[in-house]
Amino acid sequence: MRQIVLDTETTGLEWKKGNRVVEIGCVELVERRPTGRTYHQYIKPDRDFEQGAAEVTGLSLDFLADKPPFAQIADEFLAFIDGAELVIHNAAFDVGFLDYELSLLGPAYGALRQRVTVEDSLLLARQRYPGQRNSLDALCKRLGVDNAHRQLHGALLDAQLLAEVYLSLTAGQHEIGFGAMAEPERATRRVVLAEPAGARPMLAVPAEDLAAHAARLEQIRKKAGSALWDTVHAPIEAASAEAALA
Repeated sequence: MRQIVLDTETTGLEWKKGNRVVEIGCVELVERRPTGRTYHQYIKPDRDFEQGAAEVTGLSLDFLADKPPFAQIADEFLAFIDGAELVIHNAAFDVGFLDYELSLLGPAYGALRQRVTVEDSLLLARQRYPGQRNSLDALCKRLGVDNAHRQLHGALLDAQLLAEVYLSLTAGQHEIGFGAMAEPERATRRVVLAEPAGARPMLAVPAEDLAAHAARLEQIRKKAGSALWDTVHAPIEAASAEAALA
């Protein structure tokens, strides 16, 4: 699966008042792994910032004066996201602004959802942490994502942070296809020990690899309640021990 984690910065809070996009940042994930591909663009909005908006982003009309308008970067941007699932925090905000920008280019460009699907990470966070603050900063703190360098809102930086937050937020057995398995206490387990076909090489696992493995298991247990390793690997180890004593 190809996903694009996306964030925008704008001249104000409502596109219906004529506010425009001034920055787009995107981070590509394939099969839940960052590929290193990003898209980042500043955009000249051809209108002033609303009060307070410039302070949030640190951008100014002077800085944006030599940047291209949205019309010049639209095709490149759409080519980057085409066919992907967009992961956006408070998706209605960003999608609304991007659809407004596309509408200014004419009906041939259509709407964003005609090209992509959208996953709203804010809705995911509210489902997992009901009644709690679920801003990007709050989720970074809760999930252990380092955002100390986030002094201002920036589209690419926020997309990079959101990618880490999203991967932590959705970590668990379902990410590798085990979401539909029965609950551990109800599952029927059958352990089959095959007769060895011959001598097997003995491999020594470095201590640092064992420590990293144990740390990852503990993260999964904390976030998902249990780890698949505990429900499958442990019975195999126990059966192997019984066989050795027989």
